[in-house]
Amino acid sequence: MIYMKNLSSFSKFAWGVLVINIAVILWGALVRATGSGAGCGSHWPLCDGEVIPRAPQLETIIEFTHRLTSGVAFFLVVGLLIWGYKKYGKGHQVRIGLFFSMLFMITEALVGAGLVLFELVGENVSIERAVVMAVHLINTLLLLASLTLTAWWSSGGAPIQLRGKGATLWALGLGIVGMLILGASGAVTALGDTLFPVGAISDSSSLSPTAQTLISLRIFHPAIAIIVSVYLIVIVIIIRKVYKQSTVVYLSYAFTWLLIAQLGLGYLNVLLYAPIWMQLIHLFMADVVWIVLILFSANVLSQSKEASLVETTVGHQSLTEETLVV
Repeated sequence: MIYMKNLSSFSKFAWGVLVINIAVILWGALVRATGSGAGCGSHWPLCDGEVIPRAPQLETIIEFTHRLTSGVAFFLVVGLLIWGYKKYGKGHQVRIGLFFSMLFMITEALVGAGLVLFELVGENVSIERAVVMAVHLINTLLLLASLTLTAWWSSGGAPIQLRGKGATLWALGLGIVGMLILGASGAVTALGDTLFPVGAISDSSSLSPTAQTLISLRIFHPAIAIIVSVYLIVIVIIIRKVYKQSTVVYLSYAFTWLLIAQLGLGYLNVLLYAPIWMQLIHLFMADVVWIVLILFSANVLSQSKEASLVETTVGHQSLTEETLVV
């Protein structure tokens, strides 16, 4: 387990950068939910052609604040990268985490800039915007994963060992991919909720094909959420019985209950017609669930246990059958 008082200054800073990035992500969601993405016009990195906008509207303040906080988050990752490369030697796992953290932070900034420069914000209703929003969310999750691993490894987490993991690796990998797909579908659904609020459209037949697609996709996100959640809960329970290290057990329970709570929040979000405050809570919980899944996977894959998930499961079944025969 991690205790903040025992962490180095670098580790505390790394966890702090992760928390700040979550806050920036939530503010970005607020920008989208309030339709403030065009608050600075199609200018980037300037806002309406100015470094600091004069007499700004509310939408401009929201968007400009997001740009400022995003810039702070970017330079914090740069600082983390420089500090980490000085502190840890070549080939250290923290350096790997830092490399990918910087990589996904750069792509995050580029995607955000693209949304503004190509005017895929505000009231824009296009399939291009939906695709970019999905890609944006996937990149965000990969950024959070990289920052999480960086913080975890700098806090004493063991490096990942892929050899001998067998089906465990494939099972976790499939679950992580499922979560990325779930996140992408959630981003598209949230976009549809923003552009076409539930109950505000009486006749969708008069809308454009893209608008109708965004509205019809609402049903797929809950379905994907249920499928992915059931799969992950089953896999996590099975893995917990194989890898019995205390941190793995703790994280497995934390992930399971957080995921169940997230499903409840998702249902509540639909029930309330996706108000902005509920969207933000839902996104925050999604980030937390994702981070815990990454920590759980990293701990499992760092264990030296040689038996694979399949071998253990088969052995357990054989033992059960033998007992029944006796």
